[in-house]
Amino acid sequence: MTRHRPALDSDALAVRRASRIVGTRIALACAAVVVVIIVAVFIYILSQISPTELFEPVPDTDNLQVSAVELLRAAAVLGVALIALAGVMSWFVTRRAVQPLGEALRLQRAFVADASHELRTPLAVLDARLQILQRSLPAGDSSSEIVTELRSDAKDLIHIVNDLLESAEISRATADEDAITDVNATVTAAVRSMTLLAAHKRITIELDAPSPAATHVPASSITRCVVALLDNALRFAPPDSIVDVYLATTKRTVSITVRDRGPGIQGIDPARIFDRFAHSNTLADSGTGRTSTGFGIGLSLVREIAVHYSGSVTVVDTSADGTSMRLVVPRANLS
Repeated sequence: MTRHRPALDSDALAVRRASRIVGTRIALACAAVVVVIIVAVFIYILSQISPTELFEPVPDTDNLQVSAVELLRAAAVLGVALIALAGVMSWFVTRRAVQPLGEALRLQRAFVADASHELRTPLAVLDARLQILQRSLPAGDSSSEIVTELRSDAKDLIHIVNDLLESAEISRATADEDAITDVNATVTAAVRSMTLLAAHKRITIELDAPSPAATHVPASSITRCVVALLDNALRFAPPDSIVDVYLATTKRTVSITVRDRGPGIQGIDPARIFDRFAHSNTLADSGTGRTSTGFGIGLSLVREIAVHYSGSVTVVDTSADGTSMRLVVPRANLS
């Protein structure tokens, strides 16, 4: 029976990273104190012994009861032991200190999941009632446009709630190490599903997948990531442009790169766009007359999934000529 190690979400990794940083700083501070003590002992001993007495073959019992060299060696061993002890103690203390933070993050995820579950039903009912109202309006009714906008707003809320729920539930998912996902087929299906939306915006999606690829990451998770990356690219890509999707493999990884021809990431550190509800300080115009400053939580979901399955997502490059984002997941060994 194969035992699977529980995967860590980004919050748990952040807690561990904070623990390591705090522990390292405490250990360095303790080490600095120990080093100062050792140096002081060395200086004191050396000040009490002349150079000839220090290196003489047989210690002069009238001056020292033990060899100065042995004393210095013992002080060095003691110092190293103290440094190691300081590191272990600091690691233990910081792990205990950040436990409340980890518990707070767990409770936060549970709250988001519960709230999202509770909001899904009333939002679905609201959308259904708006749909009934929209169908009942006579042709040419002046309120039709407002009802259409209300339905669009309701769908946006449903989409946000679903993303929040998925983000909260990612940490509970487990990967089946025996299951194999055909990345080529999964990415092709995701691209096909976004083609209609791209065509509506007069944008072409081109897929380049020269070699077969496989991973243990579930197909549903790969689909979510690709759809989120494409959705972001289509938001900022200008009309009559091309969004490229590249699939590449190495000995250990599978990478999916999405490139648009938009205005690039502006007013925010590119690495921060994967934070939840990240917003830039600059309005980004994709050439459609509409501007945007937000990235929603779609990209944060991509990072959550990537980290959960020991992968990563990064901004490869961004400029006025466009932006490239790359998702990397572990490759499945089919041999």
